[in-house]
Amino acid sequence: MAKLRAPDGCPWDKEQTHTSILSCLVEETFEFLDAVERSDIPNMTEELGDLLLQVVFHSQMASESSQFNFDDVVHGISEKLVRRHPHVFGNTQVSTADGVQIQWDILKAKEKADKGMAEPDSSLGEIPRHLPPLQKANKIQKRAAEVGFDWADWRGPISKIREELDEFEVEVEALEKAENSETKTVAKARMQSEMGDILFAMVNLSRWLKVDAERALSETNHRFMRRFKAMEGLVKLEGKELKGMTLGEIDAYWEQVKRGET
Repeated sequence: MAKLRAPDGCPWDKEQTHTSILSCLVEETFEFLDAVERSDIPNMTEELGDLLLQVVFHSQMASESSQFNFDDVVHGISEKLVRRHPHVFGNTQVSTADGVQIQWDILKAKEKADKGMAEPDSSLGEIPRHLPPLQKANKIQKRAAEVGFDWADWRGPISKIREELDEFEVEVEALEKAENSETKTVAKARMQSEMGDILFAMVNLSRWLKVDAERALSETNHRFMRRFKAMEGLVKLEGKELKGMTLGEIDAYWEQVKRGET
C-alpha cells in the first residue's frame, strides 16, 4: 500500500482520501456478509482480505501525515480487548453473556470519562449516523429498554404492530380518496410515516424474540430470489414468459417451486 501511494505509485490510489474510499469499506463489508450467509469459505477468505485492505489503506493514509499507522491500530484493539475482558485476563468473575455485555458497557463508559469525553445528553447515547436502519432501530430500542421504556413481554410489540397496521390502512385509504396534489402529498407523507412505525414495531418484536431482523430480512430476500429464478426456469421450460400471464397462473408456478423445496 505504501508503494501504491508513493510518488511513482498508482494514480488512483494516490488521489484517494479517507472519505473517498468509505463506499469501498461498506461494499466489502456486505460482500463478506454475503459470503458468510452462503457458507462460501474460499470467498470468505478473499473478502476478509479485501476488508483488511481497507484497514491497511486508511492506516497508510494516516501514517503519511503522522497521525497513526497500522501498528497503532493493532496495538489499540489488542489493549482494548484485554481491558474489556477482565474476567479472562484479570480476576473479575462474570459467568454469563449478559453479564459480559453489562461489564463491557460499564468499562466503555469509564474509558470515555477517563478521556474527558462528555456524557451524552440522552440515554440513547451516540448511535452511528450511517448504521443500517434495521440495526439502528434495534440499538435505539435496546437503549430505551435499559432505562425501563419497554414492553412487559413480546405480546406488547405484536399488539403495537396490529395497531400500526390499522393506522397505516387508514392513511392508504386517505391517499386513495385524495382529490388534488396537495392533499395527496400530505396523505403520502402520513402513509410513509405509518409504514416506518410498522417496521420499527417489527424490529421491536424481533428484539424481544432475539431474532436478528437484518439477517431475517436478508434470508427472506435470498429465498425470494431463489424461488423467483426457479419459477422463471419452469416457465421457460414450457416455452412461456411470465410477462403476460395472469397473477393466478404465476402463483401456480410459485407454489410448484415451494412444494419442490419441501
